[in-house]
Amino acid sequence: MHNDGTSGDNIDSIMSHRQPTMTDVLRAAPLFKPLTDSEIQLLAARATLQTHAAGQMLFSEAEACKGLYLVVGGRVRIFKVSPSGREHVLAIEGPGSSIAELPVFDGGTYPASAAAMEESELVFISRKDFQSICLEQPQVALKVLQVVGGRLRRLVGIIEELSFTTVRHRLISWILREAKSRGRSTERGLAFTMEAGHQELAAQIGTVRELVSRNLARLQAQGFIEVSGREVTIIDREALEADLASVF
Repeated sequence: MHNDGTSGDNIDSIMSHRQPTMTDVLRAAPLFKPLTDSEIQLLAARATLQTHAAGQMLFSEAEACKGLYLVVGGRVRIFKVSPSGREHVLAIEGPGSSIAELPVFDGGTYPASAAAMEESELVFISRKDFQSICLEQPQVALKVLQVVGGRLRRLVGIIEELSFTTVRHRLISWILREAKSRGRSTERGLAFTMEAGHQELAAQIGTVRELVSRNLARLQAQGFIEVSGREVTIIDREALEADLASVF
């Protein structure tokens, strides 16, 4: 599951064409970037386009893997639910992101659940078809696994954050990541719009809504950031980075 920050623009650009082909869509996805045109065409011949309504489940944790997905439009929430019912959001995937690559390879169940956050368009490739292509063209599997490896490294980083940092530092880390990927320069500093509400953000960084609100207020009181509605502006980036660096 990966989005490198430019893939969404590529997908959006392609989908704005009057009649984009499946080959165009697959070629724009980071997961399939290393593949040749002929390899992309093999996948396109077996791929289907699906539409999911807001809130509709793609799959549930521990369910047998049916295949992998590629987000073409909309957003998908990847999450796990604890025995007590508490939800932790692992990722929110937008256009260009791939979902459920690993169980396609290892034959296991889905390790987490996925649901559309809004009406979303997704390309689906069944596990059976994908594995068949990999048997015909072994290089496809090797190339795709190179991309999947990058995703695993990012997940290790998430585990490290949850294990060794405070809510404050996880929030600072999230703010800096959002600013880096989606920030725009303003007179006051680098700014971005929070797509997630406090509840959703709390689930992403492994805490509760009240602590998100409290820590945002503290960071603002310290002059590190400015919050206006869903608009966040980084006033003192060096102070944020120094605060985060003190943990590691």
